[in-house]
Amino acid sequence: MSNSNIEIYQLEDGKTEINVQLDKETVWLNLNQIVDLFGRDKSVISRHLNNVFKEKELDKNSVVAKNATTAADGKIYQVDYYNLDVIISVGYRIKSKRGTQFRIWANNILKEYLIKGYSLNEKRLEQKTEQLKELQKTVIILGKVLNYKALTNDESVGLLRIISEYAYALDILDQYDYQSLEIKDTSGKETFQLTYEEAIEQIRIAKKVHGNSELFGREKDNSFKSSISTIYQTFEGIDLYPSIEEKAANLLYFITKNHSFTDGNKRIAALLFLYFMERNGNLFDGNGNKRIADNTLVALTLMIAVSKPEEKNIMTKVIVNLINKNN
Repeated sequence: MSNSNIEIYQLEDGKTEINVQLDKETVWLNLNQIVDLFGRDKSVISRHLNNVFKEKELDKNSVVAKNATTAADGKIYQVDYYNLDVIISVGYRIKSKRGTQFRIWANNILKEYLIKGYSLNEKRLEQKTEQLKELQKTVIILGKVLNYKALTNDESVGLLRIISEYAYALDILDQYDYQSLEIKDTSGKETFQLTYEEAIEQIRIAKKVHGNSELFGREKDNSFKSSISTIYQTFEGIDLYPSIEEKAANLLYFITKNHSFTDGNKRIAALLFLYFMERNGNLFDGNGNKRIADNTLVALTLMIAVSKPEEKNIMTKVIVNLINKNN
């Protein structure tokens, strides 16, 4: 496991802080940290961990990582770290209040990725919110300046750069807050249609290239086939998802939420989302730049994973607005 960001999680009693490692789209804690988190004996946590793997609820190879850790005696040991899936599984098994607090916290942190691209702790969140408001006000002021002042070339370049980089993003956030997001500026009907057979082939290639486990891409039911066919549904001969962006957004949503595979659901969803966009000539803009940054794709996939079913409409609208012609 590579070095990753550190997030501080403080329980409501104000007594316990845990260094949470954020890496590979998830959260990582070692055994002692999980013990501190849930406030139970190490033997209790160890028993629940063993049962999670014994009952094959999770594949140990996919959710446990080794990390070099320096102990109190100064020696370096290889320590097992468990990802968010394991932590939540243990939390449900012991049904502790601290487990509930952690799940609420984790969901909020993962959703925060959509806006910032990295995790913020609770103490910094209020500060960042105020900075965002100030930036929004600044952009509005700069826009007014352009309306009445004759600017030099250097002034124009500087002001226009700020507005172009921030105004659209801030507008999306504002529309999101007020639930007024609309689907617009899309690219029209797709030229390439993804089939179930081709999707399976792409998963097979990814598995071979990246050396994933035997569980990667193993279907649990027919929901994956349904995810693909659903984006091509029609009503009275009219596509329910008429544009490339709408189909791509819903493809990412359905594959992520249907959890069709034993392992790799989020990675497969992101892979096929990118593949669909690329085959339809929409993955890059006119200058050859990605329409959606890597960390944004991670954030969106994670946000979909933790979202509620009734939030589907707003989730897909956010995605469309991040990959349409304005980007």
